[in-house]
Amino acid sequence: MRRLVLTILALLLTGCLAGGDRNRASTAPGNGSSLPKSGIPPARSEIRACLAELDRDRIDYSPVPDQFFGGGCQITGAVQLVDIGVPVTGLTAMQCGLARAFAGWSRYAIAPAARQILGSDLVRIETFGSYACRNVIGNAASAGRLSGHATANAVDVSGFVLADGRRISVQTGWTSADQDIRTFLRVIHTSACKRFGTVLSPDYNAAHYNHLHLEDDHAGFCR
Repeated sequence: MRRLVLTILALLLTGCLAGGDRNRASTAPGNGSSLPKSGIPPARSEIRACLAELDRDRIDYSPVPDQFFGGGCQITGAVQLVDIGVPVTGLTAMQCGLARAFAGWSRYAIAPAARQILGSDLVRIETFGSYACRNVIGNAASAGRLSGHATANAVDVSGFVLADGRRISVQTGWTSADQDIRTFLRVIHTSACKRFGTVLSPDYNAAHYNHLHLEDDHAGFCR
């Protein structure tokens, strides 16, 4: 009976309760041999529309000036999230579309999933950061290509802290003996696949054993 209840909650959270999820996720082949190409920087009209959506949704942010670092590494059309309703560690500049998707995922997927599956409120999201001038790692076929992090268009999420004191990490929780923890992480992963273009989990390759890589590149690549 408990398993049935958790299954129903998972369906609700990845569907009805995930307000704004985009139904365009797909599952990539499991061998992790290739990745989709990163998207080009957004047009100014897209950035203006995105900022308007952040304002409408009452997301507190600060615009980040465009910066170009050479070798393709750049920050354009980016913001620094200040308050999305729960503290987030490690975030720096994020392209506006990524920030918008991340804030929505936090509000409409992670927070309700924590409450309904784990029985405690979400009080902090932990990340390994967003912008970093580097190439793709852990994938020989794409080793010479810039990561989405190099254009502030990716974020690596490593864990979640709950009001009851528990810390749910991707590293230990993905294969946890606790069914509720595994369900929670699978539910928010499924929701992320509807909001972000590329989502990589520990199931993708060894380089992602301890985090969820989220990228706003419209690729429909979910693993």
